[in-house]
Amino acid sequence: MINRTDLQRLAPTQRADILYRGARAELDERLWRAALGDGGEPARQGTAPTQRIDLEALVRSLVPEGRVKAPSYAPSKAGPTDEIARTLHTPALGPNAQHEPALSAAAERTGIPAAALAAIIDAEAAKGPNGSWQSLSRNPRSSAAGLGQFLSGTWVGEAERRGTWLNTEAGRRGWLDGTGQVRADARASLLALRYDPFASVQATADYARHNLDRLQRAGAAVSHDVSSIAKAAYLAHHLGPGDAVRFLGKGLSSARAETLLAAQVGRSAATSRIAAAGEPAHAHRVWLTAYVDRHIRPEKFLA
Repeated sequence: MINRTDLQRLAPTQRADILYRGARAELDERLWRAALGDGGEPARQGTAPTQRIDLEALVRSLVPEGRVKAPSYAPSKAGPTDEIARTLHTPALGPNAQHEPALSAAAERTGIPAAALAAIIDAEAAKGPNGSWQSLSRNPRSSAAGLGQFLSGTWVGEAERRGTWLNTEAGRRGWLDGTGQVRADARASLLALRYDPFASVQATADYARHNLDRLQRAGAAVSHDVSSIAKAAYLAHHLGPGDAVRFLGKGLSSARAETLLAAQVGRSAATSRIAAAGEPAHAHRVWLTAYVDRHIRPEKFLA
């Protein structure tokens, strides 16, 4: 990754490109949050289209292939049950076989089955014609980027949350200040790391582990089969943990459900769905449940 000294060595056009992309990502996120309100993480994936942006040269210069390595971690305290332990390292990935080491490392560290992680990423990332995950994908309607489609704010939060892979990596690179916060001059470099596939997989696993633990503490019943784990983790990844707790509990408020549904399917389609369902919360629940059932399919990745 790049630091201030390295930044100064780049050509003016390269420096301008890095600074512009960092500022644009932050502005996109602020506008997106202003539109959705403060009810938690915005629903940023699903039907919102993703596109591949021309970051090939930039990412190669910032994150040379093979440079990001997994640090040593102690096993997660919330490790896998016997029922799912066998699924940790048996993903059948097809055109995404190059991501097997990253998925296996993340599964071993967090206890989230590799097939569940693969299902989440498969639902989040843009895909090539052969189904390959596009690590440089970007959602034009928000700041979501990379295989895990992390918003800028969520990615920074994971870098600052102690115990995550990203927190360790950010500390190793000197991106955190004395209080554990991301340094302002390191923010653009940190956000560019979303486009590194290994980093994105590790962050997806840590976020899933954190969200599942939060759901369970809130009283949400999550079964221990791979499909239930994948779907619950995706709901929290997609909605944000706060809205996921409400969705799985008493349900979202009508106002919040209408906002999220419109963000996902567009205002006109949301209005039609709400009219057919009778009220916004039910319309959003029907749409999101069907979407999750169609797209979160860990059985595709079981050998």
